[in-house]
Amino acid sequence: MSVTAPAAPLTSRRYAWEVTLSSFVGNTLEYYDFLVYGTAAAIVFPAVFFPSESSFVATLSSLGTFAVGFLARPLGGMFFGRRGDKQGRKSTLVLTLAIMGAGTLLIGFLPSYDSIGLLAPALLVVLRLVQGFAVGGEWGGSMIIVLESTNPRHRGFYTSWPNTGGFSAQILITLVFAWVYTLDDAQLQSWGWRVPFWLSAVVLAVGLWMRRSLEETPVFTEAVAGLEKEGRNRSLTVENLEASQAAIRERQERDVAAAAEPASQAPTRGPLASVFLEDWRNLLRIVGLRFAEALPYFLLTVFVLSYGPQHLGIEKESLNTAILIMAVLAFPAHGIFSWISDKIGRRPVYFFGALVVFVMAFPFFGLLNTGSFVLIVLGYVLMLNLGHNAINSIQPAFFAELFPADRRYSGAATGREIASIVAGGLTPFIATALAGEDGSRWQLVALYVMVGALITMLTVWKTPETFRRDLNVVGETVR
Repeated sequence: MSVTAPAAPLTSRRYAWEVTLSSFVGNTLEYYDFLVYGTAAAIVFPAVFFPSESSFVATLSSLGTFAVGFLARPLGGMFFGRRGDKQGRKSTLVLTLAIMGAGTLLIGFLPSYDSIGLLAPALLVVLRLVQGFAVGGEWGGSMIIVLESTNPRHRGFYTSWPNTGGFSAQILITLVFAWVYTLDDAQLQSWGWRVPFWLSAVVLAVGLWMRRSLEETPVFTEAVAGLEKEGRNRSLTVENLEASQAAIRERQERDVAAAAEPASQAPTRGPLASVFLEDWRNLLRIVGLRFAEALPYFLLTVFVLSYGPQHLGIEKESLNTAILIMAVLAFPAHGIFSWISDKIGRRPVYFFGALVVFVMAFPFFGLLNTGSFVLIVLGYVLMLNLGHNAINSIQPAFFAELFPADRRYSGAATGREIASIVAGGLTPFIATALAGEDGSRWQLVALYVMVGALITMLTVWKTPETFRRDLNVVGETVR
C-alpha cells in the first residue's frame, strides 16, 4: 500500500550544511577506524599477529581478517537500519559512532602474538567484527539524515560530501602512517602501529559532540505521523462498523464482520521484513552497483600497498603519497559529479564511472609496473578520481532514493552492506591469491576488476532513474 506523508518542510541552508558537516565528521571517523585496519593489515599485522615462515601466507592471513570485518557489516546494516526506521536516524547514528570508536581503541591495546599466542589474532578478529557491525549502520544513516534534511533539488550534491569521509580518513591515515614509516622495525611492531588506532579518540569526541546537536529529519517525522494517522483512521473505521452491528440484520452483521476481520488482524510487517519481501529487486541492484565502486578502491588502497613493495620494489612511501594526492583530488571530483547528477540524473554519471573503471583496469597495472611515481599517480587519478569518484559521489542519493521513507534506512544500509562482502572486503584477499606468490599474474587481477565493472554497467542499465523521486512517499517500491 502506498501512502504519501505531508510534504516535509525544507530546512534552512545553514542547518543543511550543519547536518552535512556532522555526517562528514562521523563518516570520517567510521572510515578512519575501518581503513586504518586495512593499512595496518597490509603493512604491520602479518608480523605482529600472524608470524609465519612464508610472508605470502602471513599476508593472506592478515588480509583475511580485513575481510572478516565485512562479514559483520550486513548484520549491522539490518540491525541499525531497522532501529533507524523505527526509532529515528539521530539516536542510531550516535550509537554506531560510539561502538566503532570503542572497538578501534581496543585494537590499539591488543597484545601481540609473541605475548599471548593465538589469543591475539582471535581477539583481533572479534574487534574487527565489532568494527564491521558498527560501520554497517553508520553509512546508511549518515547519508539519509543529510538526504532528508536538504533541498530535494540539491540532495545529490549535499549527500556526496559525507561520502568523502572515506577520503578524508585516507588523508589522515596516510599522514599518520607517513610518520609511522619513519620508525625502525622494532619500534613499528612494538608500539608505533598502535598510535593510529589511539588517535581515533580525537575524531570520536568531535563526532559525538556534533551529533548531539542534530534534530530528527523532517521526512522521518512526517512519515511516522502519516503512518500513525492512517492507523488511527483504520481503528475508527473498525470501531464504527462494530458499533453499527447492533442495528443491522444478522446477515449484514456477518458480512461486515468478515470485511472488518482482515483489517483488524492483518499482520503489520516491520521495515526490515518489507525490504526483503517487497524491495528485493533493489537489494540485488545495489549489490550489482557496488562492484565498480568497491573493487578499484580496495584494490588501490589496500592490495597495492603490499603488492607494490613486495613484487615491484616500489617504496611504500611513494604509494602512500600517491594515495594522498588522489584523496585530496576526491573532494572537487565529488562536488562536480554530484552536481551533474542533480541536473541530468544518477544513471548517466554512475554508468560513466563504471565505464572508466572498466577501461582503466589493465592500463593501471601497466602504469604501476613502470615504477615511475608520476605515472603511478596518473593511474590513481584516472582509476579513482575519474572512475570511482563518479560512482561514489552519487551512491548515497542513488541507493537511498530506491526505497520509501518508512524503510529507507533499512533498505539502503542492508543492500550496501550485503554487497560489501562480495564487492569490497574480499577484494585484497582475492587479488593477492590471483596475483600468486610471486605476483606475476597481475593480469588476472585486472580482469577481475573488468568483470566487476561490467556487472555494474549492466545493473545501471536495469535500474530506474531516481533523482526526481518524492522522498515523502511511504510504502511504495521503486520498480
